[in-house]
Amino acid sequence: MDTILQVLSTLPRYIRLITIFDIVDIAITAFLVYKLIQLVRKSRTAQVAKAIVLLVVALLASSIFHLNVINFMLGRAMELGLLALVIVFQPEIRRFLEQVGSGSIGEMLFGKPSSSSSAVEEAITQTVAAYTALSKDKVGALMVFERKTPLDEFIKTGTALNSTVNAELLKNLFWNKAPLHDGAVIVREGRIIGAGCVLPLSGNVNLSRDLGMRHRAGIGMSESSDAVVALVSEETGSISVAVDGMLKRHLAPETLERLLRAELIPEPTEPMVTKLSFLDRFKRKEWSEHE
Repeated sequence: MDTILQVLSTLPRYIRLITIFDIVDIAITAFLVYKLIQLVRKSRTAQVAKAIVLLVVALLASSIFHLNVINFMLGRAMELGLLALVIVFQPEIRRFLEQVGSGSIGEMLFGKPSSSSSAVEEAITQTVAAYTALSKDKVGALMVFERKTPLDEFIKTGTALNSTVNAELLKNLFWNKAPLHDGAVIVREGRIIGAGCVLPLSGNVNLSRDLGMRHRAGIGMSESSDAVVALVSEETGSISVAVDGMLKRHLAPETLERLLRAELIPEPTEPMVTKLSFLDRFKRKEWSEHE
């Protein structure tokens, strides 16, 4: 109690020493830490970050409780871990340096400017039209709608395109004799920027065994980024959507359109109104299911 009272008594003196430069310094530092946390949460590095935090906690605990052997081993592991981090985070570091070099650091810090809603609306309309036909004919399809997380590393695995989203084009891309039908089509700001792209498979061991590689890749993509992934099953023709690692299956075309609009077209912000998360909408009865 004496220590607390002593700190409180000296607090006004320290507050008088704070200048406007200190406030700006703290604000910038807090903003950079916030963006770093956002980057970790939106990328595939979240599990690695958790492991690092656990190692640091274990190192501190071993020091407090005088576990000398464990402390020594963890200390040496942390030293070698700096080199390991560079190797593990190599894609993220390279992407960061590419953004700095290309002058897109503003987009990285403050986010991308909102895309034209008319282009996104037209892309959704054409996607729903194509998926309706593909579902009827039982033709497999896999489309990824990019949001804030850049998907450049996955675009490089396929064929770069620059085209508006057109139902006939999508049906031709996913036709089972087409050379790019096995990969994913990636859409950015209402335009197709890649086809035949390879996506990461989900590591979730609890997924249903009847899900094929296409669906596991779609779920894996939604786990690795904030993208919205729309799929058509080649076996059953059912339409599915994956967001944040969650797969919603057996959707009617009308439900697909409503879901894509809710996820891809930002709603105007209103006081005391927050946008429902995908999980919340998943639970609401307004979603029509055909299971």
